[in-house]
Amino acid sequence: MEFLLDYGLFLAKIVTVVVAIVALLVIAKSVGGRSGGAKGELEITNLTEQRKQTVEQLEHHLHDDAFIKARDKAEKKAEKEKTKQREKEIKKASKDGELDSKREPHLFVLDFNGSIDAKEVASLREEVSAILAVARDGDEVLVRLESGGGMVHAYGLASSQLDRIKAAKLPLTIAVDKVAASGGYMMACIADKIVSAPFAVVGSIGVIAQLPNFNKLLKKNDIEFEQLTAGEYKRTLTMFGENTDKARDKFKQELEETHGLFKDFIREHRPDLDLDKVATGEHWFGTQAKELGLVDEIKASDDIVIEACKDKTVLSIHYVQKKKITDKLAGVAGEAADNVLLKLISRGQKPIV
Repeated sequence: MEFLLDYGLFLAKIVTVVVAIVALLVIAKSVGGRSGGAKGELEITNLTEQRKQTVEQLEHHLHDDAFIKARDKAEKKAEKEKTKQREKEIKKASKDGELDSKREPHLFVLDFNGSIDAKEVASLREEVSAILAVARDGDEVLVRLESGGGMVHAYGLASSQLDRIKAAKLPLTIAVDKVAASGGYMMACIADKIVSAPFAVVGSIGVIAQLPNFNKLLKKNDIEFEQLTAGEYKRTLTMFGENTDKARDKFKQELEETHGLFKDFIREHRPDLDLDKVATGEHWFGTQAKELGLVDEIKASDDIVIEACKDKTVLSIHYVQKKKITDKLAGVAGEAADNVLLKLISRGQKPIV
């Protein structure tokens, strides 16, 4: 009898905890559903100011107080004169109706660290739209790109977002510090200039698709698999059915067509490339890529930012998407497992660049 009582109390505790969690999730979902706020927001970091503060902090350890005091006094005087001159220029430009032309030039810095499905393009879209809304003559854009490629349609859209910058006639530089391969290079070739670190991985202009086939395992265990389609090529290769040579040939044909489109895209933006030599699916390190014409200069992105800080205001633009409370509470383990499965299935019919 005592055992049953303890067991009943134990079950009651479990039920209470489960009910509490469910209630919390329902409330969170309700609150999240009613919120009509923005889906995200821009985070803007002034890299020019950040660098200036870093240098000043280090200089306090390199010089004595007398030197720092004299230096600060001289800088304040120079800044005062510069401000006066600036005010005169702005006042005159305002009278002449040319105020926008007197705005100091800016370098807008974007970071794109691409996944297989290039989901980061959602933030890239917002960042590009924000820049185009305020950009003026003299401004430039730097994209610090890192991606080994992924789904064709996803990286095609990411490339289109960068092409919006070119269409607005803003100088675009793409810096590759680690890797811009396949779909990553598809994005990079949009730029007016591609800058690469010496050992960054560049190239891989090719197309791949792979999937496991469990048909023999199913047959061994007397498990039947049925797949019904309308249209001869609605489905070619499959994970669970028996694949045919005809299906393989058709799928290979689709891969070749995709590769042809990929090469045409590269040719349009990098017309001087010897595509027969570089569109083999191989990748190269930065110094080799420069010799082949895949990149224009060997340099790290940090050097570009530091150089720009001398005569431009350098702003890092990052769009942060807000997460729903339900997503935070429920966790990401289940979602990650679902994504892996969906990607595995979709890769069978969606080529990867």
